[in-house]
Amino acid sequence: MTDHIVIHFDNFTGLQKPRLILKQGESVSSLEVHGNGEFGLTFSVEKPTDAPLVFKFGDPEHDQYESDHLWRSIPPHHLAERGEFWCRGWNAFVYVSQPAVARPEPASDCIEQLDFADGVFISDTGGRFGLGANPLTDGGISFGLFHPHAARVFVAGDFNDWQRPGVENADPQKFLELALHLGYFGTPNVWLLKVDQAKPGALYQFYVEYDTLAGEHVMGGRLAADPYARFLGDDYERNDGLVVNPAAYEWHDGDYQTPLIHELVIYELHVHGFTHGHPDIDLARQGRYAGIIDRMEAGYFDKLGITCLYLMPISEVPTPQGEDALGYNTSLFMSVERDFGTPDELRELVDTAHRHGLAVIIDQVFNHSANNWNPLWKFILDHPSEDTEPSEGGLYFSGESPWGNRVATERAETQNMLIDACKLMIREYHIDGFRFDATHTNYMDHGFLHRLADELQAFKPDVILIAENLPNQSELNRQGYNGFGQWNDFFHDTMKAFLREGRFEGTDDHPEHLGDVFYFSKAKFAAHTNNVVNYCESHDEHSVAHEVGFVEELNSFAAKDRKARLGLFATIVALGQPMIYMGQELCADRSRNLVYFDFPESLDEHGFYQWASRLIKLRRTYPGLKLHGFNPIEDGQFHWLLGPWFGERAGGGKRVLGWRSTPPTDNPSDALVIMLNFENHAVDVDVDFGGAGNWVCLASIDFANDLPPHGTASVEDPTTIRLDGPVLGGFILPASSAFIYKWEG
Repeated sequence: MTDHIVIHFDNFTGLQKPRLILKQGESVSSLEVHGNGEFGLTFSVEKPTDAPLVFKFGDPEHDQYESDHLWRSIPPHHLAERGEFWCRGWNAFVYVSQPAVARPEPASDCIEQLDFADGVFISDTGGRFGLGANPLTDGGISFGLFHPHAARVFVAGDFNDWQRPGVENADPQKFLELALHLGYFGTPNVWLLKVDQAKPGALYQFYVEYDTLAGEHVMGGRLAADPYARFLGDDYERNDGLVVNPAAYEWHDGDYQTPLIHELVIYELHVHGFTHGHPDIDLARQGRYAGIIDRMEAGYFDKLGITCLYLMPISEVPTPQGEDALGYNTSLFMSVERDFGTPDELRELVDTAHRHGLAVIIDQVFNHSANNWNPLWKFILDHPSEDTEPSEGGLYFSGESPWGNRVATERAETQNMLIDACKLMIREYHIDGFRFDATHTNYMDHGFLHRLADELQAFKPDVILIAENLPNQSELNRQGYNGFGQWNDFFHDTMKAFLREGRFEGTDDHPEHLGDVFYFSKAKFAAHTNNVVNYCESHDEHSVAHEVGFVEELNSFAAKDRKARLGLFATIVALGQPMIYMGQELCADRSRNLVYFDFPESLDEHGFYQWASRLIKLRRTYPGLKLHGFNPIEDGQFHWLLGPWFGERAGGGKRVLGWRSTPPTDNPSDALVIMLNFENHAVDVDVDFGGAGNWVCLASIDFANDLPPHGTASVEDPTTIRLDGPVLGGFILPASSAFIYKWEG
């Protein structure tokens, strides 16, 4: 048995005078190059006696042997069993067989030589490297994988009889090995191969051959789902990637324009829950994209008046659908959930939405991922020791979150993948924007969020960006107008407290908390109205009807109905963008984290829905209900009339609010007066309407009715206020009430 081993080193980093540096206890020494081989430099190293070989590579003139960077270790039993080892200059892994040698052509140059099918997104964040399975115009498929420490990478699929190393009855003639190229950071980490026989619809996986030491054992090979797979096959055990051709779908939304932020009226829905058990949807189409398309074509959202569909997560998750399956346990960020339908059916949903004037945004869960089936877990390691650490998930993960493995959003490699996931949805599915789950700095790196915003706004200037950032943090405002629209935690909690007529979690119903949340929480966190999404219901929260039912005095149908109306009214009129959760327009009595609810047999006879739809349409019609900017008060567009900070006759000390809205239009009759009373008793106030004339009541808690041609309201209505001067004295605001008045001259 020889007392020496050979260590091969590729010297990728270009050391001028490369040495192999040995560490034995406190002693450090170095060896000169022994020779050159196919892989690179070779060193002949004497085996230590009953001790691991600890070493790294360096240049004595520039390296004082002080750093622990890229120290490697070979345990004694591996030294006894093998005579050769291989090392790359850019990672700390020791290979037991010769790994692939990087090609001189950068991956980006190879990609530029290919002609991809129209409409295909080619990954370009951090570099245009063509990751995933991308159709070419000549009929072949270009496969790309990012992996910085694989020894070799193969693609196997039904196009080569799933042949790859280690398979039973292996046929090396059919192996399809990817070539290693310079990729991210100018380092060899992107693997590419053009496969002529692969076609759209083919099933595939990557076989990653590690062949590296990991403590006492050797990491062998792994058949893995493609992190950039657009869709997965029908077999839930195998989870093969399926090659998708985005160019096959014929779009019809060429004239569609994503709405401005202040034009948004957002409707949050779950793809499965929205049509599950729906009496008007064919059973085979319930719980799928197809069912939502049916509801759109039947005019449901046209009648309701919303302008933006917000789909809860549609990325692949490992759990089956059900009443409490929300989809916030993503396993692959590029792949759309198989349970909801095909990629082309998702495209049809967006296409149909755009033809109905609806924007579509989707929920991206970038803070944590699935704990059970997770192809990214330990797929790429930072260091060999991570393979044997149960809590270490490798490159894409860093610790825990309250909901599962925390995604390493502070890492550039992870950021590249997540930003690519958003760009792919914009390019291939025409998605208008995104809501990002749990973005507080406790769970997500905000440097990533700013980079993401920069990249996506350059990619699609009118992209909609919304963050669930609870509690709200002001640095996501960016420059205000271009910042994230944050779910307004202050608005939600304050509304729940006032509607409950008491305390909600950490928020009470003291009057002083009321004014700012209606003025887009400017004193709390927001810089611009674009920074705010107001809501009093969401998938995370009890519906208003359910929440107020916990209060004995409010646990009745009448009280639940009235409080639900007041909550929706407040959401629609507050400055910022309103969001409602599916079923809220029906006064659904439902606890949090459930996606099933009952649709009525007849919407025409459903009073709450008819009222809600007319109220929402008022928001869309009148600019005075969607004031926007950095400070509408300073701009002369917003004037407080009632509030707890005023004198007694203007709501002093009471839970009431009122303001006059004078939008910057050429029509003086666009002036509105909005008033709300959250007290459980009537309040007598004097209201400065701002001018004499007829003030038509467009909406209250009990009704909503626009002027012609959209409604039948008239100055002749008994609810119209006729003023000879600007002030109306002795106006009675009934208990739990709200009003919108419009000046008609």
